[in-house]
Amino acid sequence: MAPLPSKFDITRPDIERVVAVFYAAVRAHPMLGPVFAVHISDWPKHEAKVANFWANAILYERSYDGNPAQVHQRAENVRPGMFESWLAVFDQTLQTELRPEQAAAWSALAHRIGGSLRASVVDRDRLAGGIPKLR
Repeated sequence: MAPLPSKFDITRPDIERVVAVFYAAVRAHPMLGPVFAVHISDWPKHEAKVANFWANAILYERSYDGNPAQVHQRAENVRPGMFESWLAVFDQTLQTELRPEQAAAWSALAHRIGGSLRASVVDRDRLAGGIPKLR
């Protein structure tokens, strides 16, 4: 069976570069940096895992084994508004590191995944209109 074609024109080294540049920006970000720092002590290992995630999502590699929703739920310090900041930093990274068509395609995918992740992590405790669920 032939491998599936990638979702858009990008290479594994492009993915790894974007992930590295993105996490350098995250570490310097006033809100996101401290959130990530609580959970990540080995940045190269984390970046490799995230690069595997994106390679799986874009290139259909089978190099990622994990559950991002579960990991972010367990973090317990992910709050509303953080996903918007995460996506803004990610979009800026994409725009500076990739050709416009690559950046647009990856951004669209990241926003879809980010929306699903936000729903499973932050919005799961909210009712319509953003009203908190009281258990």
